Amino acid sequence: MFSILKEENYSVVKVDNEKLNSIIAPELKNTFVNISSEGEKNMALDLSGVKFCDSSGLSAILVGNRVCRNANGTFVVVGVKDIVEKLIQISQLDSILNLAPTVSEAKDIIYMEEVERELDNNQENE
Repeated sequence: MFSILKEENYSVVKVDNEKLNSIIAPELKNTFVNISSEGEKNMALDLSGVKFCDSSGLSAILVGNRVCRNANGTFVVVGVKDIVEKLIQISQLDSILNLAPTVSEAKDIIYMEEVERELDNNQENE
């Protein structure tokens, strides 16, 4: 259902299914929680192979976003197809979620936000 690639400063969760629905969404939520509990605060969710997403799939995406945010990290959704992107827009989640076309660009977003957090922490400590 999913493949997980752990990088130095983030993990990529790739959905290896054309449908992100109520059948696999609970397992995806568990995957996000487990990765977060291992200390990872930055994640990219690769949806490049997903052609359909329902409300339970959106709920799973929001769980990923929340666990990263709660850990003071970054969550990026990657490779969203037009149909799934329309659902995200209709649900007005495009203003909440970081979207990127590729994993490489998600990596850039994660690193930029890490730098911003470090700068903010340094300013607070001065």
